[in-house]
Amino acid sequence: MITETSAVKFRQNLGEMINQVQYRHDSILIKKDGKPVAALVDARLFGRIRRMEQRFDALSSRLEKGFSEVPQEEGMREIESVIADERSGS
Repeated sequence: MITETSAVKFRQNLGEMINQVQYRHDSILIKKDGKPVAALVDARLFGRIRRMEQRFDALSSRLEKGFSEVPQEEGMREIESVIADERSGS
């Protein structure tokens, strides 16, 4: 479950919110002036997020190297063509 709270309420209830994350495995979305600025998640989920980020970065690097010799204009035309095909249902 994701709970949303203001930064002020978060500071006032820090201990309770840490317990909520630790024992119930909930997440807390912290907002400032109504806009999301941070999140508190349990350490296990944070570890998974970091591993996924590392895998994404490695994959992005491999894709970048694989397409490094394709001119940017050609690549963009191909991407736009695939998007148009998907949108038209072809």
